[in-house]
This record gives sequence, structure tokens and C-alpha cells, in this order.
Amino acid sequence: MNELENTIVAVLKTIHDPEIPVDIYELGLIYEVKIDAEKNVKIEMTLTSPNCPVAESMPREVEDKVAAIDGVYSSEVTIVFDPPWDKDMMSEEAKLELGFL
Repeated sequence: MNELENTIVAVLKTIHDPEIPVDIYELGLIYEVKIDAEKNVKIEMTLTSPNCPVAESMPREVEDKVAAIDGVYSSEVTIVFDPPWDKDMMSEEAKLELGFL
């Protein structure tokens, strides 16, 4: 990972799902982060369920926080539900935190 990508991941780790005390990156909600030559960032993410209460606000929070990173020109989040999220997508750290290990 390059420096900008590391910074983006660090910012993503500051955003938490309000129902689960783990950040969205460790939860496995971030499927892909693409950075083009002009530093436009495209993030593909999912939610724990299509009926998630933060379905409107969380993608906007991700876009805003990533767009505020020095060096990022723009940020765009796309919500996808394929593949559907499940607890196997969580990092070992998240599984430990939530008592799945």
C-alpha cells in the first residue's frame, strides 16, 4: 500500500458502525479502495444489512472524511450488496473484539 492508501485506511478505521463497536474497515464493510492518477478515490463498500439504520448517513460520512484527506481530489462511495456481508468478512481483530474467537 502506498502512503495515501494507508492514510485512507487509517481514516476508515475511525468510522464505526453504530450497532457494532468495531470500525467499518475491520468489520469487512470496505470491499475496495481505488485511487486514480488524479487522486480521485472510489470506495466500494457494503452495510451489515440493506435495512441498516445508517444506510443514508454512513456512506456520506465515508465520502466526507476521505475527501478531507490532504492530497485527495474527490471521494465517491458506492454501496453494493454483492457479495452479501457476513461475519466471516471481519478481521481476526474484529472477531476477537466481538467474542467470535
